[in-house]
Amino acid sequence: MEKKIAILGSTGSIGTNALRVIESLGPEYQVFALSAHSNIELLAQQAKKYKPDFIAVTNPRFAQELHDLIGDLDVEILSGPEGLVQIAQLDDIDIVLAAVVGSAGLPALLAAAEKGKKLAIANKEPLVIAGQLLLEKTKKNGGSIIPVDSEHSAVFQAMQSGKHEEVHKIILTASGGPFRKFSLEDIENATLEQALVHPVWDMGPKITIDSATMMNKAFEVIEARWLFDMPSEKLDVLIHPESIIHSLVEFVDGSIIAQMGVPDMCLPIQYALTYPNRVPGISRRLRLEEVGSLTFHKPNMEIFRALRLGFEVARIGGTTAVVFNAANEAAVEEFMAGRIKFVNIVELIEYCLNKHSNKNNVSLEELLETDIWARKQVKKYLQSGNKSII
Repeated sequence: MEKKIAILGSTGSIGTNALRVIESLGPEYQVFALSAHSNIELLAQQAKKYKPDFIAVTNPRFAQELHDLIGDLDVEILSGPEGLVQIAQLDDIDIVLAAVVGSAGLPALLAAAEKGKKLAIANKEPLVIAGQLLLEKTKKNGGSIIPVDSEHSAVFQAMQSGKHEEVHKIILTASGGPFRKFSLEDIENATLEQALVHPVWDMGPKITIDSATMMNKAFEVIEARWLFDMPSEKLDVLIHPESIIHSLVEFVDGSIIAQMGVPDMCLPIQYALTYPNRVPGISRRLRLEEVGSLTFHKPNMEIFRALRLGFEVARIGGTTAVVFNAANEAAVEEFMAGRIKFVNIVELIEYCLNKHSNKNNVSLEELLETDIWARKQVKKYLQSGNKSII
């Protein structure tokens, strides 16, 4: 049975890998819609190759240029952020694969959930800032969420070995990022160039910096709390530098099920698209004899304070997660622009969390208002000239 797929964020690393996977799966899987924010040259190339029915450019300034690039290709072009929502609501689409950086894709995912679509979610922000709301809408309308993020895909796969009530603990693994061997003093003097060199994964600059602070793992803790309906005390993190075991599930009888593979996003992408089936794919094969040994150790919560905050935010829930994400995005922008130090990223996040009054069971509008509030707090603090934390 043919499956029609929309890729939100098709020009990023997840999107381009997803297109490779879909091409390898054969005619049963069809590219129905693609979107990009501003990389219209690549979007136009993708449109000419895969011939979707719809393409969207979320930055409307590039809409006319995109028209010119695709020529007389038979495809409908949508522009502006609302283009993602229009795509997500199309009746013909079976699977929405979301790989849009930041919170920009959240309205589209909620719209797709309202339609009962299968959601393959690659980026962390939707589940971090609106996990409860998104899960409720998905369940109510008969849809499903399959994680694409490698760690959550690993947990999802491992959990097929038992019942939900039989899970004792979920253990997310982390490479440790570029600073896993740094001391507190080293972290104080960490540079942007150092933060952008990841030892394992090839990612965009924002995600790479999140790995350096271990904010990405903090987000994953919050995601896991919603995806797998697990309280924060049943979640754990282990540093695993080889990045071969992508996560583990410990069951009540003491059995630990691990999902292993080379660091290659094609495998979790394919699993999300073909679930519950497994089919041959293009991912590289793991050769354990070449790996030799696997190592693990606990993360240092004093050095990686973002991770400690992530567990606390997962415990509290509500709008604290919105503030956590938005303040981080704003602080990372300031760090990349050279206006603050690396250690100030987490300090600014803590500042915003301390000023925030948490709310539970809120609407999308309230979530987005909280997002704006947190970003303004970061700017306001930096413009005030207050030097107590920077």
